[in-house]
Amino acid sequence: MDCVDIITSRTNPKVKQARALRQRKERDASGLFLVEGISHVAAAVEAGAAIEYICHAPDLLTSPFAQGILTQATARSIPCYPTSTEVFASLAEKENPSGLLAVVRQPQLKLPTLTPSSDSWFVALVSPQDPGNVGTILRTIDAVGASGLLLLDGGADPYHPNAVRASMGALFYKPVVSAAFAEFAAWAKANGCHIVGTSAHASDDYRTATYERPLILLMGSEQKGLSPEQMSICDQMIRLPMEGKVSSLNLAVATGVLLYQMMIPRRE
Repeated sequence: MDCVDIITSRTNPKVKQARALRQRKERDASGLFLVEGISHVAAAVEAGAAIEYICHAPDLLTSPFAQGILTQATARSIPCYPTSTEVFASLAEKENPSGLLAVVRQPQLKLPTLTPSSDSWFVALVSPQDPGNVGTILRTIDAVGASGLLLLDGGADPYHPNAVRASMGALFYKPVVSAAFAEFAAWAKANGCHIVGTSAHASDDYRTATYERPLILLMGSEQKGLSPEQMSICDQMIRLPMEGKVSSLNLAVATGVLLYQMMIPRRE
């Protein structure tokens, strides 16, 4: 790699920009987001994500694997800026940072660009509030081989650092699209998608239901679930049985349970 002067000032423009991306308003305005950590940056590089630049702390980044990431990035003509340990600590969200961080451009995907095939299956979340849940669900989507994630009527930012971290790199391989619920409903109908909603009061147990594709698993928000209007567009309603004292499951856990059940027809 070419020799580059080490950034030692926290007021360096790249450092200031990266730090500002902790805030959603800056991510929305710039179309950029942060990826922090060796494994996460490695996933972005390997996936060919639109990386604007990488910041790294040479004193922290000593493993051959980490050095290999920088070599790959340089081969792709991605700017790599070394920083002092102190400057990098001002960028890192966690204590004991790994020494590697990337600024990445958000994909600009729109719902009409997705064309479901006869074997497609998506997850649609209505106004999710927890970015960690969004990232975990995206990770599960990748694990089961589902097609992508649809975020409806706002909610948590899929490019929040917690969401990026929880996705474990799935964010770089699976499409994530935001849309209004009305747009989603029209798109799903036009593409012949079978929409499956969830409710504690549904009559069909998720283990005995039949899942037709193209399929969309529609999940309500953590607090409110699906509204009557949202349930009205569903072709099928299913429930997760609750045998204990708790009344509900975490959104990411419930979605994961359902996705693995829906995966069964593909394995047969």
